[in-house]
Amino acid sequence: MKPYNEEQSKKEQVEQMFDNIAPTYDKLNHIMSLNIDRVWRRRVMRIVRRSKAHKIMDVATGTGDLAIAMAKRVDRTQILGVDLSEEMLAVARRKVEKQGLEERIMLEKGDAENLDMVTTESIDAVTVAFGVRNFENIERGLSEIYRTLKQGGKLVVLEFSMPKSRLVRWVYSQYAHRLLPRIGGMISKDKQAYTYLPDSVEEFPSPERFADMLRGVGFKSVKTRSQSFGIAYIYDATK
Repeated sequence: MKPYNEEQSKKEQVEQMFDNIAPTYDKLNHIMSLNIDRVWRRRVMRIVRRSKAHKIMDVATGTGDLAIAMAKRVDRTQILGVDLSEEMLAVARRKVEKQGLEERIMLEKGDAENLDMVTTESIDAVTVAFGVRNFENIERGLSEIYRTLKQGGKLVVLEFSMPKSRLVRWVYSQYAHRLLPRIGGMISKDKQAYTYLPDSVEEFPSPERFADMLRGVGFKSVKTRSQSFGIAYIYDATK
C-alpha cells in the first residue's frame, strides 16, 4: 500500500486512496451502509430508465456496481464507466466479465474534469454515485459532464449529505467519525481513507447549494430527493 504524500493534489490523493482500498471496497461499502446503498442505486436506475437513455456514462464508476445494474435492467443501453482509480477499474472489469457484459459496458480510466475521450453532446444520461464530492473542482466537473450530454439529456447524482435533523445528524456523526474509521481501517488497512470519507461529506455543499451549482453550469429542472432522513440525496437535472 502506497503512503500518502501531503504535496499531492486532492485528485492524486483520491486516486491513490481508492487504489489502496479497492480490494475491500465492495465488502466495506455494503457492510457499513447496511445495504441501504443498494436501495438508493435502484432509485437512480429508475430515473435513468424513465429517461429512455441508450448511451449512458457512469462517472466515478468505482467497482462498477451501478454500471452493471443499469446494463442488466435498462434495455438496449451502452454504458461507459469512467474512474480515476485503475485498481477500482480492475475490480470492475472482473465483475463485468463475470456477468458477461463486456459488449454492453466499456471501462476507461479518466478524469471527470477532463472527459476528452467523450465527444460533445454524445451521451443520453450521466450518473455519478458517491463521486462528486471527490472532484477537485466541482463546477469544472459538472461543466464537463454538461458538455458531453445531448440536449434534453439527464444527469442523476447520488451523494451523501449531512442530515438536517439534529438527532440524526448526531447519530450519523458519531458513526462516521468513531466507528467507520475503526472498521474501515481494520479491514482495508487504510484508516486514513475512512477518515477522509466522512470529512468529505461534511465539506460537500448543502443540497440547496449543490442544486444551485447545477443550475449555474446550465442544468434545468433540477430536482432534489432526500434519502434515509437526509443521509444521502438524489439530484435529477436536465440539459
